Amino acid sequence: MKHALLFVCYENICRSPMAEGIFSRLVAEGMSHDLFTVASAGTVCSQKGEPPDSRAVSTALAHGIDISAQRARCIHDMEIDRFTKIFVMDVDNYHDVIRYGNSMSESLPVTMVADYLADSAVDTIEDPYYGTTDDFLSVYYLLSEALGNIYKELSP
Repeated sequence: MKHALLFVCYENICRSPMAEGIFSRLVAEGMSHDLFTVASAGTVCSQKGEPPDSRAVSTALAHGIDISAQRARCIHDMEIDRFTKIFVMDVDNYHDVIRYGNSMSESLPVTMVADYLADSAVDTIEDPYYGTTDDFLSVYYLLSEALGNIYKELSP
C-alpha cells in the first residue's frame, strides 16, 4: 500500500516544511519512494507561495536537508482527501483540518505528530516562528524523532 502523507502547520513556513524535508530524507535513505508520497501545507493561506522561514531552511540544511525550494501551500487549495494520513503539529491545526474536512463532508485521517514522541509529556510541536534559532533546532529534533517513529510504523 502506498501512503500519501501530508504534514500540516499554521502557515507552512516553519514546522511542516521541515517535516516534509525530514520525512523525504527518510524515504530516500530507505529507498522506499514506491511506498510514500510526502507533502506539506498550512491551514492559513497568508504566506502562500513564499519560501520557508530562513531559520527553518538553515536548521534543516545544517542537518543535510535542503528545503529551500519548497513553497508554502494551503490545505484549501489541495485535494486533501487524497492523503491516507494527515499529521498536524498542534491542537489548533488539528481542529482546523477537521473543520475543513467536515466542510467537505470528509472524515480525514488526522493525527498529532507529537503522538509519536517517546516523551508523552510533549503533546504538541510548538511553532518556533516567534522564537530563536534554538527553538527551531528543538523543533527539528522533535520532528526527527517523531517522523522516524512514523516511518518505522508505516514501513513494511
